[in-house]
Amino acid sequence: MREISMERVEKTREEILSIIKSAELTHEQKVTNLANQADSLLEVLDVPEGLDGLLNVPQEDKCICDLFEGHAPVRPRYIVPDYAKFLREGSAFLQLPPAQDLQEALDFLLIMYRHVPSVTNFPVYLGQLDDLLEPYMDTVDEASAKKMIKMFMRHIDRTVLDSFAHADIGPSPSRAGALIMEAESELEDAVPNISLKYDPEITDDAFALLAVDCALHCAKPSFANHRMFVKELTEDYVLASCYNGLPLAGGSYTLCRLILGGIAKRAKSIEDFKNKQLPYVMDIMARYMDARIKFEVEESGFFENNFLAKEGLIQRDRFTAMFGLVGLAEAVNILFEKEGRSGRFGHDEAATQLGVEIMDIIWDFNESHVNPYCEITGGHFLLHAQVGIAEDVGISPGTRIPIGEEPEELIDHLLVLSKFHRYFPSGTGDIFPIDLTVHKNPEYVLDIVKGAFQKELRYLSFYSGDSDVIRVTGYLVKRSELEKLDSGQAVLQDTTALGLGAAKNGHILERKVR
Repeated sequence: MREISMERVEKTREEILSIIKSAELTHEQKVTNLANQADSLLEVLDVPEGLDGLLNVPQEDKCICDLFEGHAPVRPRYIVPDYAKFLREGSAFLQLPPAQDLQEALDFLLIMYRHVPSVTNFPVYLGQLDDLLEPYMDTVDEASAKKMIKMFMRHIDRTVLDSFAHADIGPSPSRAGALIMEAESELEDAVPNISLKYDPEITDDAFALLAVDCALHCAKPSFANHRMFVKELTEDYVLASCYNGLPLAGGSYTLCRLILGGIAKRAKSIEDFKNKQLPYVMDIMARYMDARIKFEVEESGFFENNFLAKEGLIQRDRFTAMFGLVGLAEAVNILFEKEGRSGRFGHDEAATQLGVEIMDIIWDFNESHVNPYCEITGGHFLLHAQVGIAEDVGISPGTRIPIGEEPEELIDHLLVLSKFHRYFPSGTGDIFPIDLTVHKNPEYVLDIVKGAFQKELRYLSFYSGDSDVIRVTGYLVKRSELEKLDSGQAVLQDTTALGLGAAKNGHILERKVR
């Protein structure tokens, strides 16, 4: 265990006092932040030499970000329980029998959510909700089912106080799925995040158009390319947190991210970046992730002691890890500027091709790195285009084209994206605010989805230009809540603070409206 400096202790003390006195945090948000501060003082990981110079430096110099997971991980970052097994068999630990009707199914799920941990202290996966509820739909009449599902969705929004909580529906049309979307259209709440697993051979247009209509009301569901995910992760995959493809009954031990723009700043040239700087940083980040995983599996006791593992609702060998990245656009642009070239990522073919070459290097590195505890993904991590954090300034999420630089024509934008989505089985996505007139022609959005998925785009999100609920990156917030927080008032969901930072630093309210 590394010794903590008195300077670090004093800084933590000041931050703790600031949290306690804050007028902008709810009690629950204060407790969460205080726990994170305590965790920051305990350093038990055997980290690789050189990490401090890439991670614990001023924001403008960072090349690696650990996304606030703490220095002694007490549980995996993302946990994906098998809720269907839970409803079928009940839980000895929670003293619940198998669910017998819709009311019990909804009530038991709400109880379970309270006991599923994650990096946010809230569940990041709420289940394939339509499949979970459909077997119980005939136990009540249609009107009762609608009322119960609407109350269930509202309960989630008011108690799961983080919009990284994610539910899935589809690809098959269902009564439960339709009622979930109807309820969300009426509620217009930010939680939960929802994805529609979309396959044109399974998902009929009527069901898909319900999803479009719902998205234009409340920025969800997003559309996930079901065929791509099944090909890579099998049918037993879920979409959790932002848009993360992960194995059912497993999850992700950890997620760290390369800050590619920061790495480009270190490089003398494109060749220096590709042959020296990028490989150096990737190696350190991968070994840092190995250290985190080793502690979780071998020392934390989580998989031996937590009831989710004991009751078979999760399985240790179905966990993997996510090798994330941000700022591909900035890396390309910085490297071009260093060599006196004028092209910009997303607009110049040579600049975009450099982005492809960088992704090929990252892909090949990940395929060569082996972690013994990622069996479910062949011993390799999964690449992830990370959505960004509130502190990011001049750093675009994943491989996105920077806000304010979007191509004029949507088709040109989509064609650039199609070069990059294939690299990210554990998640990437792009977001499009839609002009109000599309409410009269939802088929327009569905046609975009169909065409884009034929070009192997993975995940697309839409919201109306006048919607209160908007998609920040991989999560949702309300504009009205952003305004409250910005005026100094406390708000219910902690992701609102992240959204406010993204609005000010990442200009997410300035996206090009299509």
